This record gives sequence, structure tokens and C-alpha cells, in this order.
Amino acid sequence: MAAISVPSRLLFCGNPSLSSSVVPRSRKSPKASSPIRCVSTMEEKNARTATLQSGSNSMVICRVLNGMWQTSGGWGRIDRDDAVEAMFRHADAGLTTFDMADHYGPAEDLYGIFINRIRRERPPELLEEIRGLTKWVPPPVKMTSDYVRNNIDISRKRMDVTSLDMLQFHWWDYSNTGYLDALKHLTDLNEQGKIKTLALTNFDTERLHVILEKGIPIVSNQVQHSVVDMRPQKKMAELCQLVGVQLITYGTVMGGLLSEKFLDTNVSIPFVGPPLNTPSLQKYKRMVDAWGNWSLFQILLQTMKKVASKHGVSIPTVAVRYILNQQAVAGSMVGVRLGLSEHIKDANAIFSLTLDDEDMKCITEVSEQGKDLLKTIGDCGDEYRRRA
Repeated sequence: MAAISVPSRLLFCGNPSLSSSVVPRSRKSPKASSPIRCVSTMEEKNARTATLQSGSNSMVICRVLNGMWQTSGGWGRIDRDDAVEAMFRHADAGLTTFDMADHYGPAEDLYGIFINRIRRERPPELLEEIRGLTKWVPPPVKMTSDYVRNNIDISRKRMDVTSLDMLQFHWWDYSNTGYLDALKHLTDLNEQGKIKTLALTNFDTERLHVILEKGIPIVSNQVQHSVVDMRPQKKMAELCQLVGVQLITYGTVMGGLLSEKFLDTNVSIPFVGPPLNTPSLQKYKRMVDAWGNWSLFQILLQTMKKVASKHGVSIPTVAVRYILNQQAVAGSMVGVRLGLSEHIKDANAIFSLTLDDEDMKCITEVSEQGKDLLKTIGDCGDEYRRRA
């Protein structure tokens, strides 16, 4: 990794291999300061919650997040009442953080119904634990203050909240520097109390560095990360460790590919293996193809099954625990098909699972037999962008 410069507000931990490669450009400290936690103990790794923080902006999340992409269509019809009841079951089971986006179909509306009922039907203690994280994915238009504010107000209204717990910002084209204008206006909304914490989704290491140099109080970056896709550990995690930004991961169970369902199968033979009949299964099958092949993926599943059997858990539980153990990872997404299927037991088993050094080593050895996706695809989020 090339040497980078980091704003002086970003404190360095005592790792000389990291801090020696960084030269602060300025002694002036912007208004947002973010202390670094340099040592990750086993207790912290196994903790149920994580704190995302930048200066005075702070948010506690459950480390296993309920991902609501599956409400957007393609996984089956979502019944509104059934979906809200399922959200209650997740929250009552301690899975209290919900991740959504402005374009995930009715996700924000479902959250609004859910949180309104929580206020009326559950004790205040549970309400205080629930978090609704959303994303804004704007088109490449001029990012004026009014345009940004109006779009954030739409999400606030849909989610029935005066202040968004977290706004995760996405931008399609880096050649259009309007993302910096948008983030400036989002920072203003953060200071006005309309957004509690500001984050990114699918930004690469270079652009994260640029944004931090502008003094934008970013607490996290949501990126694709699994035992197959280890790109965030190549460059992104190093910068995050230095600056105190944390990672929220998705695709961690690869839409269900990392499960017993696909163990000892051959999906290349029609009507023999399990069908790849959802957008997420099709997406992550392409990642398997980019990383290696189905035969190598079977070796990976067999290895993870041995680890899972050793601990009396499932392959998806191992898959999430493995990524939660990686540096800079605060939380990992598990997709929820609200009202259609549930994996609450497996999700909660993640918190009590401890992978020992041998478990981690044997999984890593198979993972590293695949191609380096940083070289074949690019940095985090590059799969969504075409570079000139």
C-alpha cells in the first residue's frame, strides 16, 4: 500500500508499521476528532454491540445487523403485517439493528410502522436499543443544500423519526466530485440534528481518505466482505484502523451460498443443484466465479462445515463470526426475508461462538487459494463502477 497522509485529527496507535507510513499534512485539527482503539481484545470481538464514533457523533449498534435488501423484490412477496411482526421477533431476540435504503422497496416504510408500534407496545428500554440505518443513493445531479435536505426529509418521514440514526451515503461516479458537496450538506444536517451519525457505503480507500481530509465526520463504511471477498482487509482496513472509522459488512453469507444448502452440490447441472433463484444468490455466484470455481468453493464449504460441526453451529454462523474477527469490522449483515423465513437462532449463536486459531487458520488457507479480488475487481465498491 502506498504511503498516505492522514489529517492530524486522526490519532495514531502504537503500531510502528502503520504509523511510520503516514505523514500528517496539517497541524490544524478540524472540529471532528476521532480517537482510535488500537487493541481488539477477545471480549471486544465477542461483544454483542459495537460503538461507532467520530468526535461527538456516536452510535451503538448490534454487531449482527438485520439486512433489509430482501424487501425490495426478487425474494418473494412481502406482506406488510407479517414483515412488521417478524421485525418484532428479531428485536425481542436482541437483534435490534436494522439496515435499509431509500431504494429497498418499502423498507423505510416498514421501519416507520415498526418503530411507531415499538413506542406504543414495548418498554422504553427496548426502544433505546433499536437502530434504523438507512442509505441515500442519489442520481448524479447537482448536490444543492435544498436537494440534499429534501431527500433526507423523505427518509425521516418514511421512517417516522425526527433524526435518522445513521445515513450511509453512496455515490456512483467518482469523476463527478459532487459527492463532496453532498457530504458537506449532510454534515450540516448532522449538526442540525436531522442525522445522528454519518457514514458511507461502497466507497473505496482512496475516496475515504479524501473525505476524511475534508473533516467529514464519517463513522463507518459499509462494504462487501466475506471469506471469499477479503478485499476490505487489503487496504481499507489499514486506513480504518488508523483513523477510527469502522466497517459494516454485507454479503457475508453470500446470499445463502455459504450454507449447508449448497454443500456437496453442483449448480452447473440444471435441475440437480439448488436453484440460484434470488438476486443475491446470482450476485454472489458471480463472486465465486471471480474468486475461483465451484470445486474450490466446495472445499471451502467442507472446511467451514468441519469447523461448524466442531462447535455445534451452522456454516452461516461460522461465516459471520470469521468476518467479525477481522480488523476494523464493527458489524456484519445477515439478510432477513421478513415474514418468509427466519434465522434468528443462527444469528444469535454468532455471539457465543469463539473460533480458535486453528479454526481461523484452516478457513484462511482455503480462502487464500482463490484469486486476489483486489487485483481482478478492484478496491471496495469497484464492482459497482466502471473506471476509465
